Amino acid sequence: MPAQPSRAPRGVRHVRPLSGRAPTAQRMIFGETLRKHREALGLTEKEVARGIGGCSASKISRLESGEHDFKEKDVLCLLDVYQVVDPAERTRLLELSQQANEKGWWEAWRDVAPKELQTYVSLEDIAARIRSYESGQLLGLLQIPDYTRALVKANSLEPGVRTAERIMELRAIRAQRFLNESAAQLICVVDEVTLSRGYGTNPIMRRQIEHLIELAGHERISFRLAPSARLNLPVQIGTTTVFDFAADQLPAIVYVERCNGGLYLQDRQEVDAYERGFDRLMVNSLGSAACLQKLKDYCQKYR
Repeated sequence: MPAQPSRAPRGVRHVRPLSGRAPTAQRMIFGETLRKHREALGLTEKEVARGIGGCSASKISRLESGEHDFKEKDVLCLLDVYQVVDPAERTRLLELSQQANEKGWWEAWRDVAPKELQTYVSLEDIAARIRSYESGQLLGLLQIPDYTRALVKANSLEPGVRTAERIMELRAIRAQRFLNESAAQLICVVDEVTLSRGYGTNPIMRRQIEHLIELAGHERISFRLAPSARLNLPVQIGTTTVFDFAADQLPAIVYVERCNGGLYLQDRQEVDAYERGFDRLMVNSLGSAACLQKLKDYCQKYR
């Protein structure tokens, strides 16, 4: 079992990977360490910026949110301001900052992975628990390659064969890594619409649903189903993923899909609101056994 997710309080903060490097999980973790040092001394970002000179409060904010590389000079200046004097601790933190700057395995797919997705994949890699609801398609971790290819082709204005294949490769590797290397729990609310209005051909949808049935028996994966015929389902949270992490890594982070790109939320009140929304949807959806039966029924439909 993974360690209990962190429930530490958090100030108002959004992660917006819109400029510079995408804020990956490792950079966010080191940035969180810097933030804790700053807050332990009761310093504001502006006061820290003044303390090290030649720096802005916005840069301190970007460092803490993982949206900026950690240069050794900057880290040493910050450690001085934060009164970290023990040589062993300074060495440890410098090594962590260097590790945070390392490129992720997904860098080879940057041509088809926008910054929001790079952040998503990095969080997916280290999460202790992932809670997800997708309203228009199946979660990427659950997709078979043929489904992914058909989905990309159907939703691209000018679909390129190479682009579709690259996206398919990346999703397949993510799924393999989750099944073979991760210890995270996945709780997924499947919307029945994604089963009834599928992608590809009947044989592709049948293989996709057979894959879901196989995954339903995995010890770290649990499904619920939001049925199309049920009234008053609280689905207005839209496509949402909640990432929970082991204690002392990161507070919970919510990813919300938008038509013009995703948004990452870390504000405690906003995260709580989405968690409550997800829990309401989960409770009002069909349980694991009923969901499995629905999947079997759809297998027959796509014969």
